[in-house]
Amino acid sequence: MSRWWTEAVAALGDVVPLPLAALLLLLAALLAALAWYFFPAWVPRRLPRPRLRLPRPRRPRLRLRLPRLRLPRLRLPRRRRAARLGEPAVPVPAPRTPEPAAPGHASLADRLAAEGRYAEAVRERLRDMVRALVDRQVVEPRPGMTVTELTTVAARVRPEVRPTLHAAGTIFSDLWYAQRPATPEHDRRMRDLATDLHRELAEDGERR
Repeated sequence: MSRWWTEAVAALGDVVPLPLAALLLLLAALLAALAWYFFPAWVPRRLPRPRLRLPRPRRPRLRLRLPRLRLPRLRLPRRRRAARLGEPAVPVPAPRTPEPAAPGHASLADRLAAEGRYAEAVRERLRDMVRALVDRQVVEPRPGMTVTELTTVAARVRPEVRPTLHAAGTIFSDLWYAQRPATPEHDRRMRDLATDLHRELAEDGERR
């Protein structure tokens, strides 16, 4: 009759191979030896405690609403308003002074163009166009008026002058606002537009 441990080893060998069982026993002995050697370093000193965080009572804040002070708005002059909107103001024509007519007399715009000052010549021709509209009582001279306002006001009285004034205003804005270099072509185009405007005003005056 065999001993009980012989039967137990035989039963264990049927489930787990004996070399693997010996290796597992060796690892268990090694872990037990390490735990005994490093005791009590691996034992936690403090056990975790559950912490309950209660909401803190909030103190009511006092808000004082002060009345708003409304200051009156300052209205800028029309010339500054036109500059702020990004559109140059139309040059106001100077009062006409009688000059003695002489043969071969050239206008101020022609003299500026002859000197190569084409941007100033364009401005002078636009000023002459505004003077013609004022003389015909189409518009009233108003400092700070932009080219868009000039075209709108003049077109209400004389609708036929809208294309001419619009083209002249575009040239004037390109040179004096966009700061594009002026060329003789700009002056020639502006001179033709001024001639067209004078002709349209004269034809309309004859019909009336």
